[in-house]
Amino acid sequence: MQDLLKIGSKTFESRLIVGSGKYKDFSTTKQATLASGAQVITVAVRRVNITNPNEENLLDYFKDTKVDFLPNSAGCTNAQEAITLFRLVREAIGIDFIKLEIIGDTQRTLYPDVIETLKACEVLAKEGFCVLAYTNDDPIVAKRLEDAGACAVMPLAAPIGSGLGIQNRYNISFIKEAIQVPVIVDAGVGCASDASIAMELGADGVLTNTAIAMAKDPVMMAEAMKYAVISGRKSFLSGRIEKKSYASPSSPIFGMAKL
Repeated sequence: MQDLLKIGSKTFESRLIVGSGKYKDFSTTKQATLASGAQVITVAVRRVNITNPNEENLLDYFKDTKVDFLPNSAGCTNAQEAITLFRLVREAIGIDFIKLEIIGDTQRTLYPDVIETLKACEVLAKEGFCVLAYTNDDPIVAKRLEDAGACAVMPLAAPIGSGLGIQNRYNISFIKEAIQVPVIVDAGVGCASDASIAMELGADGVLTNTAIAMAKDPVMMAEAMKYAVISGRKSFLSGRIEKKSYASPSSPIFGMAKL
């Protein structure tokens, strides 16, 4: 039985989503994305060209693939900016599958403004957008986003681009318990083991960009992320053993032959 990721009306075999920023060129972006096995790539519309056909366009590099584009609102600092951006994107290229990202602290932490995110999510969801909402690792906010119409909630593992990995594992579990829509761990992943841990905690998927794009070998790291997400998911589904305070022998003592 296939273990598929369902977000809104879309279904994916891969539970890894990759980003398109920070690569040296579009060709490397494509190579790494294909190596990752990801079926979705997120694109900062205000920073990476996918709407102007007269300039080098990332869409052109993926025409012969089945990778879906997930426009995001990176660079937006309030609800109205994000709403306007996505309306323009839908008008220009017909995409309503979006990642809502509104940053409150643009100087140091790049933490999301959850109040503005909630406002935008409610409007965009009512207009028929499938909203994947980037947020902090707060289960209360996650539930509010679900109630506002989000198709998926994307809590940060750590500050964007930090590579620190999941800083509060309990909160990821709390969020997973609090909502029914998919939980995609986003931001702060630094290496393949971080992605695997996220999946072992029960996350439905992982989004990573910097960890791949800034690796010494982006294509190899992308492939590592692919298998990390798969192994973490299998580990979660198979059910880990109970933690114990003391040792437990692998071979039973009862019935042991006497020497």
